[in-house]
Amino acid sequence: MSPSRVPLPNSTVDRFPHIHDDPSTLPRSLDPFTITTSTGFLPYLTAPTKLPDVFQPLMSLLERMPVLKEDGTPGLLAKYELGPAVLAELPDLTDEIDKQVTAEGSPDLYMVAALFRDYSFLASAYILEPCWENWCKNPEGGYGLGRDLLPKTVARPMYRCAQLLDIPPFLSYAAAYSLFNYTLADPSKGLVYPNLRLIRGFENGLDPKSSEAGFILTHVDMVKYSSGLISGAVKVVDTVEQGGPRSAVNDGFREILESMEKIEAAMEGMHIPATRISTSHLTITDMWANSKPQDYLSFRVFIFGITSQSMFPNGVVYDGVLDNKPLFFRGESGANDSMIPLLDHLCQIPMPSNPLTKVLHEFRAYRPHPHREFLAHINSKSEEVGVRNFALADTETAILFLKTLNHVRSFRWRHWLFAREYIIRRTPHPTATGGSPIVTWLPNQLSAVMDLMLSVYDTYLAPQKGDGVGPDGQKGYDAYAKQVEPMMEMVRDQREKLAKEVEKWCQERGV
Repeated sequence: MSPSRVPLPNSTVDRFPHIHDDPSTLPRSLDPFTITTSTGFLPYLTAPTKLPDVFQPLMSLLERMPVLKEDGTPGLLAKYELGPAVLAELPDLTDEIDKQVTAEGSPDLYMVAALFRDYSFLASAYILEPCWENWCKNPEGGYGLGRDLLPKTVARPMYRCAQLLDIPPFLSYAAAYSLFNYTLADPSKGLVYPNLRLIRGFENGLDPKSSEAGFILTHVDMVKYSSGLISGAVKVVDTVEQGGPRSAVNDGFREILESMEKIEAAMEGMHIPATRISTSHLTITDMWANSKPQDYLSFRVFIFGITSQSMFPNGVVYDGVLDNKPLFFRGESGANDSMIPLLDHLCQIPMPSNPLTKVLHEFRAYRPHPHREFLAHINSKSEEVGVRNFALADTETAILFLKTLNHVRSFRWRHWLFAREYIIRRTPHPTATGGSPIVTWLPNQLSAVMDLMLSVYDTYLAPQKGDGVGPDGQKGYDAYAKQVEPMMEMVRDQREKLAKEVEKWCQERGV
């Protein structure tokens, strides 16, 4: 850097003052999903398992709600008795929500988030209980119709919690179903997978060996490694913006790559050190050892949304909310996770302009407010400072950039295989839980990253073959060819396979 050049302010720290803080020092008045470089996209405190005493009627219903309760006996959903119990037992505790304050008098968003989690679990179980009954009694007959009126004793307090947290008032991936729904069996053992337990479940999730628990907790196990994505992305955008050394940008990408190796290993449900495996060689038979494909459709019933779903053709009325106008919300979906969208933004992956990408953009609203702000910041900063152009101006950085794209491809490829094996092969229902088209939606994003990888290779790397060294005497492409060529061969092969698979499924389903 030229001695006369004055570094710009550290824009990320200015915008996110807690990003490098010790999470244990953060006040409960902050949104529990406030991002730090040590906790990543997980909440900065493990979620509470108990609510204040005044919410005991809610706690009682939730403890008795699952198909299989914690003590192993059948719960309310096993007997299709949740709806009547909610109407008979639950008072309207909306006014108690605003009484959840810290010692300084600010809203206790940590407890508000726990209340949101619990009310949204109850809401989904309530409106989808008839669908669960239909599915249990006649799986081939579809889901039927859900309840289209949510009682005010659930709707009003859930809506108030959502207002305070600035999220839609419906069961969501991070704020309720997954990332704020785990605790530790032994706090001294930390976030190792066998130590994770669910707080709430619909079917058999309170049994840690169940497929429902495995499905949810595998997401937690992945996201615990997201801190490296945060710190790596911050290092990349801030260094480029401030005119820092390219070596620091490269270090940021290496940090991201190391984290993605661990995330993808956890995605497989293998829970072994990422250094011991090569994720590029894993197959569908290795995947998700903790959640069996044949079990998924059962507990999946309870995580559907109320938009673009046959069970709720007219949405759902939240009694006592917004003049009782029917409301429509997307359901719980792993697409609400923030890890891959962060890399989409950092790498400036262009998405096609079509209705499928519009759904992708709609999912942004269902992330916690701090996640939305951070992703928007990385998106705008990457565009502003030109991360992609900076990366492609140097061979070594371009290779690291391409490897980062390859992890996005690999992650999305696995997601496609999961959708295919867990859902598409097993049910004709045309939409995913979030309301996106089940056959075409994931390939839309997967194809986009493959297209960018091929463009980077064809435009910037392939022309360097045989040149020996790169600019300024640095290592040229030939030094990296053994890493890159097999990777690109896999991309071309998967791109062809994906197109054939999507065409096949679309023809079979008349899409």
